[in-house]
Amino acid sequence: MNERELEQLVDQITREVLARAQGGQTESPLAMRCASCSTGRCAVACPDEVRRLVEAGAGRITLGFAPQAREQVAQDVAHLIDHTLLKAEATEPQVRQLCEEAKTHKFASVCVNPHWVPLCAELLRGSPVLVCTVIGFPLGATTTSTKVFETHEACRNGAQEVDMVLNIGALKGGQMEVVHEDIRAVADAAHQHGAQLKVIFETSLLTDEEKVQAAMISRMAGADYVKTSTGFSTGGATVADVALMRQVVDNALGVKASGGVRGLGDTLQMIEAGATRIGASAGLRIVEQAKSGTWDDSKSKSSSSSPY
Repeated sequence: MNERELEQLVDQITREVLARAQGGQTESPLAMRCASCSTGRCAVACPDEVRRLVEAGAGRITLGFAPQAREQVAQDVAHLIDHTLLKAEATEPQVRQLCEEAKTHKFASVCVNPHWVPLCAELLRGSPVLVCTVIGFPLGATTTSTKVFETHEACRNGAQEVDMVLNIGALKGGQMEVVHEDIRAVADAAHQHGAQLKVIFETSLLTDEEKVQAAMISRMAGADYVKTSTGFSTGGATVADVALMRQVVDNALGVKASGGVRGLGDTLQMIEAGATRIGASAGLRIVEQAKSGTWDDSKSKSSSSSPY
């Protein structure tokens, strides 16, 4: 497929997806509800079903709480969280603590800057917690060869997942082939090491049309997930963006919501919109709120200084 054919295909699909969204057809074809639960409050009656639906890539899940289900719901939510520490001033003791917390609560991964990957790989060896790192972070404006080098080095150091920032300027400039090749090259590098690739869009900088284009190109280029944000730009994840991304990638890719997810309420909304992974520095708060069954995300947001 040449550059013109790629642009035509992306343009056609973009128009179709946006037309469906504008027509109110925002429900993903993957929408699921537990057949054994007449209320649809699956997290109350059957937390195992929630886990099954999430693993299957469900685009919509109705979540609720009851005292007897809180512990299981907390575990299910924890399994979706990338426990994140990407601050420039992060220190070794903080990274060690992050890994201990991840092991204790069985988070999906720890997400750290590349410098910390060898340490995390050592600390998490033998545990189910994955090591995730970031590539071309946070601007996405490094060269493809640089991103590929970063990916190979990170994977050799123990990274099992890599979150790359796509070339935002190229996307906004209509250079679809440049964006495709950038993602494809990093995907190939990651997959050579058995690692998965998440592509960060920085949705706050994109129009809906560009978000659809980014999701479609990511899918075509071999990514494993699409991801909303770095947490370091003008905005983070929104329910609308997660739902739109899920609609485009269907069940072919995971969707990661990141940036500003600071409490259980945020988390449940993102999962219900189609997220299958949550990037957050507030993982402990989210799990504790799930266990207690009570939360106030407005307080969480006002008290948190982290952008992630």
